[in-house]
Amino acid sequence: MKDLMVIIRLMMIEKKDILLSILFGFIAGITAVGLFAASGYLISKAALTPPFYTLIVITSTVKLLGVTKAIARYAERYFSHRATFTILSNLRVTFFKKLEPLAPQIFHKYRSGDLLSRIVGDVETLQNFFLRVFYPPIVLALVFLSTILFTAFFSFYIALVLLAGLILTGLVIPALFAYRQMKIDSQVRFQRGTLSTEATEFLHGFRDLKIYQKLNEKEQKLIQSSDAYIREQKTENINKLYSESVNSFVTLFISWLVLALGSYLVIEGQLEGILLAMLVMISLTVFEDAAPMAAFPIHYQDSKRAQKRLSGVVEDSNETNLSEHEMETLQANHAIPIVMDDVSFTFQDELRPALKNIHLTIAPGTKTAIVGPSGSGKSTLMQLLLKMSIKDHGNILIDHLPVEQIEQESIWRNTNVVLQENHFFFGTIRDNLLLVKDNLTDTDMAQALEKVGLSSFSLDDAVYEKGENLSGGEKQRLAITRVLLKDANLWLLDEPTSSVDALTEQMIYKHMFEQAKNDTLILISHRLTNLDQMDQIIVMDQGSIIESGTFEKLMQQKGYLYEMKQIEQDML
Repeated sequence: MKDLMVIIRLMMIEKKDILLSILFGFIAGITAVGLFAASGYLISKAALTPPFYTLIVITSTVKLLGVTKAIARYAERYFSHRATFTILSNLRVTFFKKLEPLAPQIFHKYRSGDLLSRIVGDVETLQNFFLRVFYPPIVLALVFLSTILFTAFFSFYIALVLLAGLILTGLVIPALFAYRQMKIDSQVRFQRGTLSTEATEFLHGFRDLKIYQKLNEKEQKLIQSSDAYIREQKTENINKLYSESVNSFVTLFISWLVLALGSYLVIEGQLEGILLAMLVMISLTVFEDAAPMAAFPIHYQDSKRAQKRLSGVVEDSNETNLSEHEMETLQANHAIPIVMDDVSFTFQDELRPALKNIHLTIAPGTKTAIVGPSGSGKSTLMQLLLKMSIKDHGNILIDHLPVEQIEQESIWRNTNVVLQENHFFFGTIRDNLLLVKDNLTDTDMAQALEKVGLSSFSLDDAVYEKGENLSGGEKQRLAITRVLLKDANLWLLDEPTSSVDALTEQMIYKHMFEQAKNDTLILISHRLTNLDQMDQIIVMDQGSIIESGTFEKLMQQKGYLYEMKQIEQDML
């Protein structure tokens, strides 16, 4: 129930529509009972040939109740569905607000297909919470209690039978099937996430699967996931149909019991015979509102499981407990110093630490290169600076502020970032450059493209999804164009020119260093070129800093950097 409290709090925002749904649901239910009760009474009364005006009054009452029922049922559906869609909208917004700060590291924990299944499928599942779980029991209780009170005026014993029927169909049977549902422990949501994950991987990796002749194996795995999902759906639906069947049997049995008991009371002279048809019709009608309770256990368990899966994505965020108004904001009008003191970090479910006891000081306005073999922790260090991941222990200060106290958006807003993999959206070159800021002119963008050797590109040239029509080097140069246009005071560059030829690389670095002359710049690279332009070089291996100093100093030490430089020269 703890997980569902989130949904209930969001529901209370729409309390007006909720109250109207309950009100019109009650009116529709009670007028339906009144309609059939009046119809039963009319049939019995007509058999006794009453005065004509009596039949007119009763007939008019039946018609009025019929019209009222139709209007009330429409209003109930209107307000309940409006409330549901608004609640879903609020849920999506709330979930996205919690998910958005975790986006950089969330893929370390969840596969993309599973995330898609949770964001789309589980949110959609929660639409049944209000429509099938929350307000139907309230309407049922109100209609039933009103009907029982009305029936008690004519026969106390029949009112007790209806009360027993309410307890059975509204409480006992749903509780039993809720317990049975827990015993079944349906994994529909889990299997749907697995199927979504397998389908996503199949589509993304189709080309590689085709090349390595593994397409059939992946297809079989996808079919197995689909079959497992279908089996779980079948189990769930069987339980649902079984619940509905038992509920229907009990309601019909109660109606037969009312008929039998009513007949006995008529024979004993304790009930007027003219009222028997009315009471039987009441028993047949009042249980219509009990029908949704048959599906109550399924929808309750589905909603609970769906909300638990959604909460599981955002609850372990490892974020600081500070509220937004307590967070600090980086200032963008000066070069930014960085200090890392005894910082360590390990990825989730990994035994090997990615970073071990890092001590690093970067003075404002200096240029620092971080080099080392692949897997040495260079990119992970940059993720910690960008607050994409949270350190295990140690201290990280950016502009003399602990990174935990700095707004994540503030760090990104004041940083020029080029990652190893940069995303490009479907559209044009102009669209992808305008991500930097909206007030860029075509002249600004064209000049920036020229600085990275993309002067042949037009701003109206198409860019496919994920930049599929761009080469690796073109993607990197387009990403560098963005940071040149952004012009922040902190530069974090992760292998920005690994796919660019040497001549173009020299031209790009010339423009970047000119623009970042008074800024703090950190360059992560496998290549050992342009290191003589750096104020400081950090050499990493297996998550630790093994050398640091100026280029001249490290070359004189003839350590790791010296050996790597010699190997590079020999290869050239």
